[in-house]
Amino acid sequence: MTLFVGLGNPGHTYENNRHNVGFRVIDALASALDAQDISKSSFFGTLLKSNDILLLKPTTYMNLSGKSVQAVANFYKIEMDDIVVIHDDIDIPFGTLRFKKGGGDGGHNGLKSIDSLCSKEYNRVRIGVGKPQHSSEVASYVLSDFDANEEQELKTLLPHIQKACLEFKKSPLDTIRTHYTLKQKEE
Repeated sequence: MTLFVGLGNPGHTYENNRHNVGFRVIDALASALDAQDISKSSFFGTLLKSNDILLLKPTTYMNLSGKSVQAVANFYKIEMDDIVVIHDDIDIPFGTLRFKKGGGDGGHNGLKSIDSLCSKEYNRVRIGVGKPQHSSEVASYVLSDFDANEEQELKTLLPHIQKACLEFKKSPLDTIRTHYTLKQKEE
């Protein structure tokens, strides 16, 4: 069983925020896989299932995402190697896609929560959302919506991310990195 976790905040207000790109990937995967809702209140999130794939959108708000991941991982006895967390990353340019296992949280509160309650040794799909000019603007930046041009680019990026995620079922991380990493386009 593989657990894909998309990080984001619940509710219509946050739907198109940069911080919610993980939720958007989970929605795309759920649609493509025709996943069925198997949520329980004890999971602290929306949980969908398709064959041996679980898709989780924590409803705890970003800062408590680990509570939901821990509940689902414990219930289904999922090893850390079989958890893939999909999240926004301000430390890489918009449109960049990177993959890694473990590492630091980079100031991302959703990752901090998962790290503290579960472990750091899970797979990560890092989606570059760009960076504000000043570090004091990070919170408002990640909680702002993508602009029209970014939304257009996301339409082509999401299917690529979806394919990369599904590759976790059959290929090692190095293979995924080789075939699916996207770097910022030259201007």
